[in-house]
Parts: sequence; structure tokens; C-alpha cells
Amino acid sequence: MKKASGFFLLVLLLIVTINPILAQTPDVFRIEYMLMPDNSGDVETSRIKLVLNVPIALREKRDYLILGAEYNRYNFEVPDDLFPNSNDLSKFHVIDVNMAYMYNLSEKWRLIGVVTPRWSSNFVEELQQDDFNMNYTVGAYKNIKDVEKPFILVLGISYNGTSPIDVPLPFVYYEKRFHPNWSYVLGVPKSGMKYFTKKGHFFQTELFLDGYYVNIQNNILLPGNNLSTDVSSTALLLTLGYQYKITKDMSVYLIGGHSLFQNGVLRDEERNDIFTLNDEAGLYFRTGFRIGI
Repeated sequence: MKKASGFFLLVLLLIVTINPILAQTPDVFRIEYMLMPDNSGDVETSRIKLVLNVPIALREKRDYLILGAEYNRYNFEVPDDLFPNSNDLSKFHVIDVNMAYMYNLSEKWRLIGVVTPRWSSNFVEELQQDDFNMNYTVGAYKNIKDVEKPFILVLGISYNGTSPIDVPLPFVYYEKRFHPNWSYVLGVPKSGMKYFTKKGHFFQTELFLDGYYVNIQNNILLPGNNLSTDVSSTALLLTLGYQYKITKDMSVYLIGGHSLFQNGVLRDEERNDIFTLNDEAGLYFRTGFRIGI
């Protein structure tokens, strides 16, 4: 079980670093609410996400500097008698400051560099050194539009400051419009199918990973004299979603599904999982409003 959860942790750490550059249309603004209701383990998780990015055109609008931020607040409800100080885990906060540069290498290829300072903690006390880490991403982006079957390809490497493996990790993302109304996505963090209509309605099914990795202030002492310094959650989800385009760049969406795998654990200083908070599958819902580029 530890080997499996370790693998999903590595994938998750990669996801939260590269995900901002994998979107087909980056968000200028997004507000989103996610809910995973009580499952058979009596655990409920909800999240509020806020995203704001400001693209700055450079070199006659050929290159772009993107400055932005993302805030996620997780509400995590577990039984009160699970262990002492369980209330310290009721809220988690993840704050990213994204600084990206997109360089126009040719008509087809762009190079991307992203630096992301991150603060992730339950913040029951003032800011601490362990709440902070850095993420770095370098990649190449190819977007072919004016053809019968347009596609997007992203290749690169990413380094995450909280990863147990202290080396950059490779990633790849591929999306292809194989029919005027259909496209498919292959890669990490998601794979799936999309169906488009001419009236702004858009349907999709996705298989993807979601989760978080957060520092715990006031480390939690567990039975057996085990000390937990971090909490993480990883979920493999299968969803069906609907999106409506209000305008070309503005849309609302509603997504529902179920987790196929879930692993919420407390971890020690060596990143080993020492206490399982939630390993039961459950329902998943997400809704929001976004403005893209």
C-alpha cells in the first residue's frame, strides 16, 4: 500500500506544478467550488478555488509574460474523536504565485518557463519556513489550429520542492480534434473525450487525478509516538461535465462523478504515510465560472 500511495503522491506533485500550462485556454479569472460529500468513511471534503492571471504582451505580441496567483482553501471534515487535535486539520490553504514566460520560438512552437512560489499549510499559527516551497517548470508548446484535425502538444520537465525524489520529472500532454465535434486528451493529469456543439454547449468526460500536499503547523502526535508533519490527499476521478459559453471567452460549468481511488493520509518528516484519514471512494461535484484568454 505504501508503494502504491507513494507512486500516486509523485504523480500528484507533478500535476500541481505543470497543470497551469496544460490548459488549452489559460484562465484570466476563475472562481470554483468543489464538494466530495460524506462517504462510507464519514469524511467530507470541499474546496474553494480563486485564480487570477494577467498576460502582458511583449515583442509585438509574439511573447508573453504572465503574472498571476491561485488560492485554494480546503475544508476537511473527519470524526472529532479520530485523534487529539483533529480540529487542526479542518482547513488547509494553498497559495501559488505564478510567474511564467512564453517565448515564440517559431510559427508552431513556443517555449514556456514557470516559477511558482507556494505557501501550503493549515495556518493555525503565523507563517513558518516549512509552509514554503518552490516549483519550476520548463516546456515546449505546439498548437496547430488551421488544419482539418487541430492538436495541442506539450513536452517538458518539472521540479517540485516537496517531491521525495529530488530530480526534475518529465511530462507530456496531447489533445487532438479528430472530428468537427469531437476531441480526445491523453496524458497526465487527465485523459478524456470532449464533444462540442455550435451553440456554445460543451460536454466532456475525464479521468484525472486531483489532490493536495500541505504542511501541518503544530505537528500532530499520533499513537505509537508517531509525529505527523504533513497531510496529503490523492484521488483518481471519473467525471462527466457540461460547460456553456456565455461569450467566446466566458463560461460556466458543472461537473459530477465518482472517485475510483482515494488516499488521504498523515505523513511524517520522511514523507512516509503513518495514518490513513480517508481511503474510501465517494461522489465528486465541481462548479464554477471562468474567463479565458
